[in-house]
Amino acid sequence: MDIKKLYGKTRAAISDYSMISAGDNIALGLSGGKDSLVLCMLLKGLSKYIPEHFDMTAVCVDLGFEGFDTRSIAHFCDENKIKLHIEKTHIAKIVFDVRKPKSPCALCANLRRGALNNAAKALGCNKVALAHHSDDAIETLIMSMLYEGRASLFAPSTYLTRSQLHVIRPLIYLTEEEIKEFIKYNNISPVKNPCYNDGNSRRETIKNICRDLYKINPAFKQNLFNTILTSGKEGW
Repeated sequence: MDIKKLYGKTRAAISDYSMISAGDNIALGLSGGKDSLVLCMLLKGLSKYIPEHFDMTAVCVDLGFEGFDTRSIAHFCDENKIKLHIEKTHIAKIVFDVRKPKSPCALCANLRRGALNNAAKALGCNKVALAHHSDDAIETLIMSMLYEGRASLFAPSTYLTRSQLHVIRPLIYLTEEEIKEFIKYNNISPVKNPCYNDGNSRRETIKNICRDLYKINPAFKQNLFNTILTSGKEGW
């Protein structure tokens, strides 16, 4: 695969949306999944060539699921010389034993983001990097339209007033397929998702819907993403 292309697309996103400035201290959201592992590797690689010097720490939010393999995450960070902070929480218990909502993913995501942002602030970080890619952007748009009756777009770079953190998404130009190829090329083994709801979420349903839509017209995927970028630039 063309590794330089992935680095190039990531660097282009960083440049296009002014994601990184000199002196930044960035918390990388690291779940152990393929997307967050690639985010860490690409930013670590680019840190040698981006003129703006920045520091970064991988932050893994331990949701409290039994059997979550933090050792593999620690080994990955050690191999790639990335600082790691593990934020232990009781989010799994809160979601599945206490609150028990019909759709647990939304609550879990909100609590997880809060824990990540709090950890970032405690570590002295001014930015949080998330591993969302172009497929995530498309699926989020369709999911919000289907279930919420609105068009929800997440910005490649945004400022959270309440937490006083910038959130950046350096992988926004990459596709999920490119990320899978990068993982395979580098022989990386993602950590198994311990969530009880893994593979049975609304997002998984949307992924299947998108696959069917792309079969009807393969260009629809790029058309949707172009629409998101165009609409976003007008409203961000």
